[in-house]
Amino acid sequence: MSKKDEKGISISKEKDFSKWYTELIQKADLADYTKVSGCIVFKPKSFAMWEKVMELVNQRIKKLNVKNVYFPLFIPEEYLSKEATHVEGFTPEVAWVTHAGKTKLNERLAIRPTSETIMYPSFSKWIRSYKDLPLKYNQWSNVVRWEFNNPVPFFRTREFLFNEGHTVFATQKEAEAEGPKIIDIYKDILENYMALPNFFGKKTEREKFAGAEYTWSLECYLPNGKAIQGPDFHHDGQIFAKAYDIKFIDKDEKEKYVWQNTWAISTRMLGVMFAMHSDDKGLILPPKMADEKIGIIPILFEDSKKKVLAEAKKIKKILNKYGVFIDDREEYTPGWKFNEIEMSGTPLRIEIGPRDLLKKEVVVVKRNTSKKYTIKISQLTKEIPKLLDEMQNELYEKAEKLLKSNIVKTDNYKDIIKLIKNKKLILAPMCINEECEDQLKDKTTAKVINIPLEQPSLENKKCIICNKQADYIGYIGKSY
Repeated sequence: MSKKDEKGISISKEKDFSKWYTELIQKADLADYTKVSGCIVFKPKSFAMWEKVMELVNQRIKKLNVKNVYFPLFIPEEYLSKEATHVEGFTPEVAWVTHAGKTKLNERLAIRPTSETIMYPSFSKWIRSYKDLPLKYNQWSNVVRWEFNNPVPFFRTREFLFNEGHTVFATQKEAEAEGPKIIDIYKDILENYMALPNFFGKKTEREKFAGAEYTWSLECYLPNGKAIQGPDFHHDGQIFAKAYDIKFIDKDEKEKYVWQNTWAISTRMLGVMFAMHSDDKGLILPPKMADEKIGIIPILFEDSKKKVLAEAKKIKKILNKYGVFIDDREEYTPGWKFNEIEMSGTPLRIEIGPRDLLKKEVVVVKRNTSKKYTIKISQLTKEIPKLLDEMQNELYEKAEKLLKSNIVKTDNYKDIIKLIKNKKLILAPMCINEECEDQLKDKTTAKVINIPLEQPSLENKKCIICNKQADYIGYIGKSY
């Protein structure tokens, strides 16, 4: 097998999305598997992108006066069992520590599936007065959720990374006012950096975060016809406050329970970005998320090698702020390097050889379209940012077209089966009866993804399952 064959993806994205994605993740050097099922290695390339997400989130939440903290990984069983709905929601997913060496622990310790139960006992100690509010903390952490049968790198892993914002307010109005601000932050990062269009809405009672009053989510639609949940915001009301006794003395000198929110974005979004934009040649990255946006490939011949390399280094210097590397390895052909750089997802490649040198120009190739541009070296600082912006916009527009072209409205249950089979995202009327949600899932393997906050008139709208008066129009589809 040639080196080119070893590098290339052997499976079509359109024919077998799952196998294509698995091969992409490994051959684009994004992640690797470990001995522990469902736990992956984030390789430098993917982790650099997670660092970018962290940077973008931190910049924005700090403007809202949110401070970063860190709480322990281990949660005493006593703490975990205080809020019944929350515990019930996470019980199947909890991994437990029972021994230290050969010594059995007096109390089991949960490895955090999320951090409410380790944070809130501290909040109850720290919050005494209205002057202590609002309290706005964020934690960057790993969590472990063990319950699922089919782990997929980045999409569904037993250990993953996320931010978890935990904010506390004196009033319900203040707490709920935070929701749109957090959603706007996440939406900005998804759309303007990761080039991921999304649809926003409220989760059903069955699908909301365990222990929350309600959950808002940003969801994405993938090329394989499945939706996948993105960042979310949970308004917890006073549920955890009452379970963990988080109270304060207000200005009227009365003791009151606080109001709380939680919110998060996870490493799942990296997988969504890889899967959305990449193709059968390999990874495609939105320029704003790529550490190295430009790869220079000098075309080397013995008689002109020094001059070509010298010019390549000059170009690297003038474009260095975009993240530039030169592939000057002589043991590989230019063609092999082109294949490698396409696999790596580098947004732009610059080709320069002796003929280009004579004309004082280079060839620039855009990764997403393979379109070639001949640009004078003197014009590179002007033209390169244009090409990067163009590519960023093209990736978003292509993904947005995919989403919009696959949304279908229907009031007829008979249509649902066919539409699900055709990988569509369906807007259809449902009632709030959870049995109807269960029947929908049993009969179609689809579910209610979320419910748009802005609802049309429901007059004469019947639930597609029970045919009684509908309570909402929701997005229905298959999902991860």
